[in-house]
Amino acid sequence: MSVIRSHIMVCCGTGCTSSESPKIAAAFEEQLAAAGLSEEIKLVRTGCFGLCAAGPIVMVFPDGTCYSRVTPADVTDIVQEHLIKGRVVERLLHMEGDGGDTVTSLSETQFYKHQTRIALRNCGVIDPESIDEYIGSDGYMALGNILENKVDPQEVIDAIKNSGLRGRGGAGFSTGLKWQFTRDAVSPDGIKYVACNADEGDPGAFMDRSVLEGDPFSVLEAMTIAAYAVGGTQGYIYVRAEYPIAINRLEIAIKQAREYGLLGKNILGTDFSFDIELRLGAGAFVCGEETALMTSIEGHRGEPRPRPPFPASKGLWQRPTLLNNVETYANITWILNNGWEKFAAIGTEKSKGTKVFALGGKITNTGLVEIPMGTTLRTVVEDIGGGVPGGKKFKAAQTGGPSGGCIPAELIDTPIDYESLTAIGSMMGSGGLIVMDEDNCMVDIAKFFLEFCVDESCGKCAPCRIGTKRLYDLLCKITDGNGTLEDIDTIEELCYHLKESALCALGQSAPNPVLSTLKYFRDEYIAHVVDKRCPAGVCKNLVSFHIDPDKCKGCTLCAKNCPANAITGAIRAPHTIDTSKCIKCGVCMSNCHFDAISKG
Repeated sequence: MSVIRSHIMVCCGTGCTSSESPKIAAAFEEQLAAAGLSEEIKLVRTGCFGLCAAGPIVMVFPDGTCYSRVTPADVTDIVQEHLIKGRVVERLLHMEGDGGDTVTSLSETQFYKHQTRIALRNCGVIDPESIDEYIGSDGYMALGNILENKVDPQEVIDAIKNSGLRGRGGAGFSTGLKWQFTRDAVSPDGIKYVACNADEGDPGAFMDRSVLEGDPFSVLEAMTIAAYAVGGTQGYIYVRAEYPIAINRLEIAIKQAREYGLLGKNILGTDFSFDIELRLGAGAFVCGEETALMTSIEGHRGEPRPRPPFPASKGLWQRPTLLNNVETYANITWILNNGWEKFAAIGTEKSKGTKVFALGGKITNTGLVEIPMGTTLRTVVEDIGGGVPGGKKFKAAQTGGPSGGCIPAELIDTPIDYESLTAIGSMMGSGGLIVMDEDNCMVDIAKFFLEFCVDESCGKCAPCRIGTKRLYDLLCKITDGNGTLEDIDTIEELCYHLKESALCALGQSAPNPVLSTLKYFRDEYIAHVVDKRCPAGVCKNLVSFHIDPDKCKGCTLCAKNCPANAITGAIRAPHTIDTSKCIKCGVCMSNCHFDAISKG
């Protein structure tokens, strides 16, 4: 039997897959075979490493060299130079450490130095399709200890309570208390369910997807432990059908767990039985709400139910049901293996542990980050995220997706935890974090998120069905240049009515982006209404393009590229824009090399 001397880890998460990482993996297999190295160098198609901006990423172990922005054509150099001759391929090193120096390891980058990986501990580290590799990374140790030592279920729940873990999918309710309520609930026939919410619908969010793609067994083990603790008999993972890689790896993981006796009847030879099935969602945002999710699992249209009763007492098929999201489950086995005290020592007094964020928008280092609770927004944006590109100024960050709010630049030192975000009009949510710069119009941002909520409203309750549409129409009126100051007052009043009267949390939180932008960027609303001007130059009806005759050199590039033929002028003479023909696409401005075109 050959000894494996090296591992090649190729990111095959969704992000890198879209950049041809499967072709990179196939090229490695072909060239390793041709070089006679297949027996001593193992290729692993792993999950997301986190730094999506540098993908596709290839890691070579045991030295830990990280190659980024790799293409299939680069594989030959890596095999011939690094794997055969032992020389690092320097041209594929793009990572920067302190002071901007090029580094070879991900751990040396500013992106990773401020992170603490618990939920993401195995992502990019193990083969997500191998239960043996998961077991080799302390996988199933927690479940094994519980079953072998016949640990009292209440003891398991107490450990989760003491850890301070709160739900990572929304409002941050105590995970341990939710487990306790489900355990204490009485089922008429003894049947209880354990479910996982993997219906990740926020724009720009991909935290749960990455965990399922990189470490699916951690969720299966945690759900099994949860079932043992609360008396669960059957589990369901509700996952978006738009996540084919995650679904495939979950199916492989469930099959392997059953083969190893870790799911199904008499787990590990005990009298404890529990199994898990997948249920695919059709992409409805409202199905991320727990009661709508359960209605969908039951085979009905995904619509929320009034609460109470809460799922812990009457959930799936009116039986007690425990529901947590992917990231919440991903913390469970780490807590049990390392002790609740260690988890509770991370974060703040009321927000324990870490939080995973999908960092996107106007930021240099887009990707997946996991930070201790209490880390400031400044650390995330400037240190981990590498700042706003292009020399632009940071303007705001949206947390919590359509249910969250915008945090302005003056509050960039706000700690990221449940209480701090709520206090400033935002929320943690599932973990989307979208960065905006000076070129973003905050009225347009509010309109974008509200339009999403209008499209995704299930329509069951009138406040959400009618209220979100009315709010959206008023925002459109303002961005079209027809708004009045009275409209701003009406918007604010409608927001509070909607928050108080919508049936479910999604409808109740839909006004948050509007209210937060009104609170911190009211001057932009007033500029749209009073001055009929969009300060960021985004709202087309309030924007016009002008050519400065003193700067224009008559190069004709603007005229040649104008799709509306709205620009005229002789060669080497100042040009002009016919505003009646201009469609305000901005192509002229992007093609001008002399900074002669402005918008206002």
